[in-house]
Amino acid sequence: MEKLTAQEEEAMLSIWQLNGGFVREILDNLKDKEMPYTTLASTIRNLEKKGFVKAVKYANAKRYEPILNAEEYKAKFMNSFVGDYFKNSYKEMVSFFVKEEKLSQKELEEIMDMIKNNKS
Repeated sequence: MEKLTAQEEEAMLSIWQLNGGFVREILDNLKDKEMPYTTLASTIRNLEKKGFVKAVKYANAKRYEPILNAEEYKAKFMNSFVGDYFKNSYKEMVSFFVKEEKLSQKELEEIMDMIKNNKS
């Protein structure tokens, strides 16, 4: 799976929130209200080429719908991320966040409880 640019991710987040939409609807839903319409339209066409969205024609307009949902993207992205940066080791990733003080003792205990209780 090809990694998304920051601009593409922002567009996808909006598309996921709306469960699809026309360019104008997606633009109105964006956090970055400064993005020009034409830039977003181009970004969405790139997402279509990459296989993240499909265009459904309505009269003379296109509505863009997600092909994969946010959870599927997150899972594929994280697998790729852990593989690229942590040698496919989630233990290495957790260790990194502990060393960087991004993960507290309490959070680690919560993770351990989730593992023990097989919950997410």
